[in-house]
Amino acid sequence: MKELPSSETRINQFLAKAAAIKPPVQGTTQRLIFAMDATASRSPTWDLACSLQAELFGAVRDVGNILVQLVYFRGFNEFRASPWKSTPDALLNTMLGVRCLGGRTQVLRVVEHARRECAAHPIRALVLVGDCFEENPTEVVAAAGQLAVHGVPMFIFQEGNDRDAARAFAELARITRGAHVPFRPGSAQELRELLRAVAAYAAQGRSGLETALNNPMARKLLTQIDQ
Repeated sequence: MKELPSSETRINQFLAKAAAIKPPVQGTTQRLIFAMDATASRSPTWDLACSLQAELFGAVRDVGNILVQLVYFRGFNEFRASPWKSTPDALLNTMLGVRCLGGRTQVLRVVEHARRECAAHPIRALVLVGDCFEENPTEVVAAAGQLAVHGVPMFIFQEGNDRDAARAFAELARITRGAHVPFRPGSAQELRELLRAVAAYAAQGRSGLETALNNPMARKLLTQIDQ
């Protein structure tokens, strides 16, 4: 069986792809969909995940000019999408009010929701944080292909190492020209920087990345991109 690329390799791939994307027109407002798997399997690390995901909202405040929509699924077919917001506190309060409930994944609904949003206004990127994939991959990949037509990359941050999920997530990232990055609690710093990089790239392209990635590990990764 073919080995999946290492976490470090996927982090580098994500940063390289983000850096290669052309910056948006100066002064335009960018939109970012941030989706969370809130099913029961994520309960043990939910508080840690929320604290890390809050970094994205802090980055929104820092870089400005971004509207974020928070999406989550859980329980028996429960799927929620917040209004578009630019206020970090509003986003954080919504996220902190979410608790995990047993249920199956709804990645297809996330992708279809993003596709509908594209019809109303341009979407810079779709970010998904989850650990499992329990759907028909052919069906979800087909929907993601339609999302790719709109030029919306999926950046999927996978908690844990479920191999079925990894294969599906990697294919979704590939077809949308995004990235799939697995992470563990021990790699929290890398995930924190990746989330901030998403916000920075959404707002300002490569120049935003160079501003956001300001710790030694981030500088090291950015240097690798330029080699």
